[in-house]
Amino acid sequence: PQVVERCVAAAGYSVGEFAALVFAGALGFAEALYAVKVRAEAMQKASEAVPSGMLSVVGRREANYKFACLEARKHCESLGIENPVCTVSNYLFPDSRVIAGHLQALEFLQENARKYYFKRAKMLPVSGAFHTRLMEPAVEPLAEVLKSIEIQKPLLCVYSNVDGKKYMHSKHIQKLLVKQVVSPVLWEQTMHSVYERKQGTEFPYTYEVGPGNQLGAILKQCNLKAWKQYKHVDALEDEEEAE
Repeated sequence: PQVVERCVAAAGYSVGEFAALVFAGALGFAEALYAVKVRAEAMQKASEAVPSGMLSVVGRREANYKFACLEARKHCESLGIENPVCTVSNYLFPDSRVIAGHLQALEFLQENARKYYFKRAKMLPVSGAFHTRLMEPAVEPLAEVLKSIEIQKPLLCVYSNVDGKKYMHSKHIQKLLVKQVVSPVLWEQTMHSVYERKQGTEFPYTYEVGPGNQLGAILKQCNLKAWKQYKHVDALEDEEEAE
């Protein structure tokens, strides 16, 4: 209880942003769950329209992701694909990105990984190119449902995936949650915003709540000092103990 009372900031990765906003009192739990359902169904529908996906990339220092994506788009054009999509969709930590877009572009990048200084290029088990313009069909359904939901000003700082900055007011939340569907997740930039400190200032405790500890692993790569105060809280632990 003391941790919850003293909490100064929250952030959620992609769909986790809804959880962060519920925690901060900006969204009601049931309404947020409904919005997430609408969002998921609309994104799935958009995914089915175009063969697309996401590629997790760890690059060397020399890697130029924009150039690699540009060449992958040119390759798609040579195959007769109009307006191909291939872009960075998630900034995870220094030298780690997720690239999303047409499957042919991602396959091209995998085949030419060495040329672009990618140490690792692995397809993610997802059905579409989330956080790119291929998700545009999902924008309107989510915008409509968010208009019908009461959104409050958060009780504590919540950072947006879209620009890595704090949400200011309810209209801001409504606008950026919609934009998030077609915009890259700036998680690395968000980590820098959250943990920016004057030298000598102590870092806060950080809790990752829910299944898996991937965000903790990313924090370790972004800010080792902040990670030393990190704990993972598995949401299922209490239920198992209760049983």
